[in-house]
Amino acid sequence: MARPENSQRLLTEGYGWLPDKRRQLGRRTVPTRLGGLKVLAVEGPDAARFLYDEDHVRRAHAIPEPVQATLFGKGAVHTLDGEMHRVRKAMFVALLMREDGIAALVQQTCRAWDDAAAGWRGRRVVLFDEAAEVIAGSVARWTGVAVADDEVPGLARDLVAMVDGFATGGPRHWRARRARGRREAWLSHLVDEHRAGRAVAPEGSAFDVVARHTDADGERLDAHVAAVELLNIIRPTTAVAWFAAFSGHALIRWPQHRERLASGDPVFAEAWAHEVRRFYPFAPFIGGRAPQETEYDGERIPENSMVLLDLYGQNHDPDLWPDPYAFRPERFLAREIGEFELVPQGGGDPRTNHRCPGEQLTVSLLSALAVRLARVEFDAPEQDLEIALHRIPAKPASGVVLDVR
Repeated sequence: MARPENSQRLLTEGYGWLPDKRRQLGRRTVPTRLGGLKVLAVEGPDAARFLYDEDHVRRAHAIPEPVQATLFGKGAVHTLDGEMHRVRKAMFVALLMREDGIAALVQQTCRAWDDAAAGWRGRRVVLFDEAAEVIAGSVARWTGVAVADDEVPGLARDLVAMVDGFATGGPRHWRARRARGRREAWLSHLVDEHRAGRAVAPEGSAFDVVARHTDADGERLDAHVAAVELLNIIRPTTAVAWFAAFSGHALIRWPQHRERLASGDPVFAEAWAHEVRRFYPFAPFIGGRAPQETEYDGERIPENSMVLLDLYGQNHDPDLWPDPYAFRPERFLAREIGEFELVPQGGGDPRTNHRCPGEQLTVSLLSALAVRLARVEFDAPEQDLEIALHRIPAKPASGVVLDVR
């Protein structure tokens, strides 16, 4: 049977496209076409295991140029497979999965949040914008990049633009390209200065490690790729601003959770972070290309065709998450989470495959900031809190406006 072209449906339905299609077909596997290319869209833990097996699916040459030119950067670890990926990924694992490194970034960000929040009193603020500035400045400095206070707003705007424009055309997309170009040039220059001994970053800092990294071919990263990989630490960490805004949205809609979250109970705070990442839409799907003809769930996958894992759909699968469209942080209390079940940032082992190595950092940072947000005394004025599922990445239309008391 011919596969229908669904590019227009993806544009108009966004996150809802694949879940709706699966409901219509009555199965988890959806054969389709996007941009004329054969695609098999899959969902569920078994599908995630299939996708992360490099014998079935590989990332090299799979990420479209517009996404590389905005979100990940050209030459990034996300575009590699095999030994090249393993060696480059090990650098990120060493930087982003060390408990002391995570703790240091969380502490630094919390201090910056507390300083910023003190200035919110008696003001109306947009939570998304405030969170982006706090996180962008903190993570840049944590990596070893010197950023003056007056440079932080511009840096935050550029980092947000890269994420906001990766899945669209028009002004948002071109804004993202320009932002990436500016920040890659900035960081490339700093890498050259560091290597020449004219600028000093702390020894062992992320900046220093990336600048000195030797790849699987025995060669040091060129300055441009080093800049790309530094942005692949700073940019996704700044994207926690989306989850901070979603936390504000949840506190407004379900205020019964506020007291418990504000208590600082670390178990509930982590459950809150997991539920925010599960419930709210962020990355719609991930994918790669089949290196050879294969099959999944009775569907033929031709060589070089695409396989997509529906992240949003899996995070709302009723077989995994009873009553999936209800916001219930308690569902994650005393529950073990399988590595292929909750997939807002991918599935599998983040140490070896393409799952985001910064996921635990995201959870730790969001847990800490959500507690602080719950302690802020605020009123929510009349505003548009709609989260449009056709917009990728989605966010509350107002950015979550707070009148801080």
